[in-house]
Amino acid sequence: MKEFLMLSLKGALMGAANVIPGVSGGTVALLTGIFEELILSIRAFDLNAVKMLFSGQFRAFSAYINLRFLLPVGTGILVSILSFARLLEYLFAHQALYVWSFFFGLILASVFFVLKKVRKMTASVAGLFAAGTAIAAVIAFLPPTAENASIPYLFLCGMVAICSMILPGLSGSYVLLLMGNYQLVMIDAVIHLRLGVLLPVTAGAIVGLIAFSRFLAWVFRRFHDGTVALLTGFIFGSLSILWPWKSENVQTFAAGGTIREKVIGYTYSRPEMNRETVIALVVMGIGVLLLALIEKTAVQQSPATEL
Repeated sequence: MKEFLMLSLKGALMGAANVIPGVSGGTVALLTGIFEELILSIRAFDLNAVKMLFSGQFRAFSAYINLRFLLPVGTGILVSILSFARLLEYLFAHQALYVWSFFFGLILASVFFVLKKVRKMTASVAGLFAAGTAIAAVIAFLPPTAENASIPYLFLCGMVAICSMILPGLSGSYVLLLMGNYQLVMIDAVIHLRLGVLLPVTAGAIVGLIAFSRFLAWVFRRFHDGTVALLTGFIFGSLSILWPWKSENVQTFAAGGTIREKVIGYTYSRPEMNRETVIALVVMGIGVLLLALIEKTAVQQSPATEL
């Protein structure tokens, strides 16, 4: 039971991270020591697993796909997304500066702890870190596209977003923002359980997750240090999205006969030295300390898993 609760908590942290534009659930998975086991477990979904399931070999199926691990992690992710979306909507409406500050501190600290996983730093590994930083920084300043509720596009959103969600440093929520469907999928559909939106997105996510996990496992096995460095660069480059002192650039548009708004970018500024900034810096520090605690706990409780 203790293991189930711990894995559920880590899944809940992943789910909460995936709701925030700019924060990756993959980063949380990597820092809490479950990333490689997660990729291995997802990779196990193949024809053999399907045969076991439909032939009634449920015990063999459970062991084959590592269900004792996937069930609590998946439950934590699902519950967290469904509940955290409402909390996030409230917090961004009333305390946006402190929310961004907390996650900025969390992700800033994660750069240090994830980079520690590189076994040997070489010039090529450092170059991949720089490349990852540049790619994430460019993505951060891309303009979002218009909202699109067509089923094929929602399926594509699910595929692309889930790949980003499990990649440390690349935020699936931010990718949805760039694709124009963040508000539709992560806020409206989740809060109001709009199955017409959630089902095609979920189908795309399942297909993308199974296919991408195989590729990611292969890359990790063949190019471990380079992959970790590239992913750490993604994390570092994504910090520009999380800078707390910014204002939203909002565009108004018509959808379904109603006038709606969407964020199309941000105007960044320097913090003023006042009480609000001091509190924001303290909250940022709490994010750093929490990440350090998560990393320490993960090192103590999670054995290394080789891909």
